[in-house]
Amino acid sequence: MAHSNRMLNGGQIIVDHLIRAGAPYAFGLCGHGNIGFIDALYERADEIKTISSRHETVSGFMADVYYRVSGRPVATFTSCGPGSANLPIALANAYLDSVPFLAVTGNIPTGQFSRGAFQELYRQYQADFPATVRSMCKHVFQPTRGEQVPLMVRQAWKTMVTGRPGPVVLDVPFDIFKEDAAPDAPSPQEWSANISCRCGADPEGVAKAADLLIAAERPAIIVGQGVRYGGASGELLKLAERLNIPVAASASGLGAIDTQHPLSLGLVSRGGLYQANGATREADVLLALGVRFDDRTSSSWLQGYSFTIPPTKLIHVDIDPDEIARNYPVTLGLMADVRTFLRQLLAEIEVRKAARTTPAREAWLQRIEGWRREWEAAVAPGYRDDSTPINPQRAAHEIDKALPDDAILVSDIGVHHNWLLQFCRPQRPDSLIGCMGFGPMGFGVAGVLGAKLAAPDRPCVSVCGDGAFFMHASVLGTAVEYGIPAVWVVWNNYSFASIRGLQRGYLGGRELATDFRHPETGERYNPDFAALARSCGVEGVSIDRAGDLGDAIKAAIASGKPFLIDANIGADLNPGGAGVWELPRHGTSKPFIGGRYEP
Repeated sequence: MAHSNRMLNGGQIIVDHLIRAGAPYAFGLCGHGNIGFIDALYERADEIKTISSRHETVSGFMADVYYRVSGRPVATFTSCGPGSANLPIALANAYLDSVPFLAVTGNIPTGQFSRGAFQELYRQYQADFPATVRSMCKHVFQPTRGEQVPLMVRQAWKTMVTGRPGPVVLDVPFDIFKEDAAPDAPSPQEWSANISCRCGADPEGVAKAADLLIAAERPAIIVGQGVRYGGASGELLKLAERLNIPVAASASGLGAIDTQHPLSLGLVSRGGLYQANGATREADVLLALGVRFDDRTSSSWLQGYSFTIPPTKLIHVDIDPDEIARNYPVTLGLMADVRTFLRQLLAEIEVRKAARTTPAREAWLQRIEGWRREWEAAVAPGYRDDSTPINPQRAAHEIDKALPDDAILVSDIGVHHNWLLQFCRPQRPDSLIGCMGFGPMGFGVAGVLGAKLAAPDRPCVSVCGDGAFFMHASVLGTAVEYGIPAVWVVWNNYSFASIRGLQRGYLGGRELATDFRHPETGERYNPDFAALARSCGVEGVSIDRAGDLGDAIKAAIASGKPFLIDANIGADLNPGGAGVWELPRHGTSKPFIGGRYEP
């Protein structure tokens, strides 16, 4: 857009910067506090598309998953008071999962600060929305004069995309959207596009890592989200194949390499696969790449289930030094971008011409294969179960089989997510997308819209619990309004089943507030989700048999339209694994397979 000598106002500066930065969308909801920003979007509607959701949290989840699929940050827009107060759930989720988006939040006019204007948070500090989200994002900027907007928008964008990525809030008072700011917006190409944060590890550290891995008899690699979204999957595969090292994944790292590769072990977790947990807990050297070692991955940090550190020697590599040695002591800790580190390591190994394998390494891999066979034998019955309601393991398996190789599966949080992590086999870094930090319900319900906008030529399917879907059923209207052909599989088990499982497992079956039942009949109760979808203009079908689930998914994808599948799935089974989970003062679960390893 060519500008005359006239001044641009604050809203125009922000929109111009978004366009120059390559943001194709702004997701949000209108309010009196952001009409100046929406007006600036209107002026540039041919260059940036505005998607109006029916709920602010939905907008944040859309922006989050849009980035995870495309690698391009976008913006959200919300109004003052409750409008922007609906956004923190999505902000916190993106912050803990290291996903950037720019949240443009409207606020009251500067001349009304601390007067208790409509929707002002003022009792602790004037126009105090920034205090609400300070712990949920990388930084909050609040320009109070038009001339501050160019500086703050460029600083906000740079902060968002550099270092460990994350969301940033630009909180703009009502009048600043329309106040003269500058003749032109700052250029993202000059201020942030040429900044590289792919720092390498120090050469001595790389050499030490090579020494440890080459000498190891039982090495293993565990990967997290830093590999998937750091673009390091190719380098990871080269390292694994070069030294014949098996690769396990946290829930956030699953899919970093094709899970069908012989060296792929699958999930390490409280519900982890036997071969994955077995390898990481009995490894003599463990290379951790972009992993946080949270309680679920680590089996509540109890020794001998997911990890045995020490005596396992831990090499921990992360771009954020605060994550290194947070939960486990390290033999070697390296602050580095994981892709850069892997390239350094591969070069070091090539110089040494290390052997691809050794007798000890081959024996180690054979031992792992034994664990894999034991796991497959233990779970085999679930693949054949034809019961109604549908066996949840069978449901996860049928969903996985029905999806094309290029499909994007966006999972919500809930018991279904645990089944998907165990029994889906993602082939690409973006094949299975979930949220493992903040874990908000609704992430997958709404996030699938962002996925489809980011990858319009790929099938995008959300698997979401009935509880989560009903929280954000407004997505149906947004999908119809903007022609977004997303598919929802509602995992309908008539309960908050993951929490009911905790009540049964840790509280002796003292169940309350977790089942959905009709007050008169006592029978299971939920709305007819398929009928609800049809009332919104979305095709909806109900499924009771496992054998029909895959065909329904294929038909939904082939329709090229928004589509909902209401799947009746059993709630009485909870996924077991080779790990455990401790709830302090409540107890510790038992492993489904295997036991505690004591070296």
